[in-house]
Amino acid sequence: MATLEIRDLHVSVEADNATKEILKGVDLTVKQGETHAIMGPNGSGKSTLAYSVAGHPKYQITSGTVTIDGEDVLEMSVDERARAGLFLAMQYPVEVPGVTVSNFLRTAATAIRGEAPKLRTWVKEVKEAMARLNIDPAFAERSVNEGFSGGEKKRHEILQLELLRPKIAILDETDSGLDVDALRIVSEGVNRIRETGEVGTLLITHYTRILRYIKPDHVHVFADGRIAESGGPELADKLEEEGYAAYAKGGPVSGANPQEEVA
Repeated sequence: MATLEIRDLHVSVEADNATKEILKGVDLTVKQGETHAIMGPNGSGKSTLAYSVAGHPKYQITSGTVTIDGEDVLEMSVDERARAGLFLAMQYPVEVPGVTVSNFLRTAATAIRGEAPKLRTWVKEVKEAMARLNIDPAFAERSVNEGFSGGEKKRHEILQLELLRPKIAILDETDSGLDVDALRIVSEGVNRIRETGEVGTLLITHYTRILRYIKPDHVHVFADGRIAESGGPELADKLEEEGYAAYAKGGPVSGANPQEEVA
């Protein structure tokens, strides 16, 4: 069973000619087949966690460890992390002019699988996945994310998730900017992957609306660069009613491993 383990992770960034610590000791374990929701206000460090694990050079890891199946993720390059089974769906997917969606997807699949997919079966696989996500087949020949709407960009991220089948999927505010129909379609795509039991999902969000479609096993509240509280789905209901004010005022803070409370 694939496992992502984050232990006492501290991360800083350079801002205004000074070093600012963003993550202040994060402990988290995500196992294959589990879904974890990380919730919290703006500036709490949720996206920093996602991009640090994925290997964004902006974020300096000052201490702590990140492993997947016991292998040191922090010693891997970005592409090595992807081949090891990590996947990041970005909050703001970037445009890649001149690279078609079709070529992008097949190149990514080749890198992950170690060999190029057979063209005939690959074309069928892509068409079926696009149909499930209500993506126009013509998108296959458009440049990656160029001119895509917010909903189209997010559906393209989930298309990658369906085709690449990682061990651990980190979804950074996948619900951001989606209307009701797009949110439902994207959520259905995530649920299809979850139902295989082959992917551990780390779902980062501000709001509980996506959790009406994607039911988490664990919910963690992020505040001031660390996990302040962990629980089951009922914790999301509490946040819906009460918001994050209690945590901003120095509310509940879990121990070294918050998941011990819900194990």
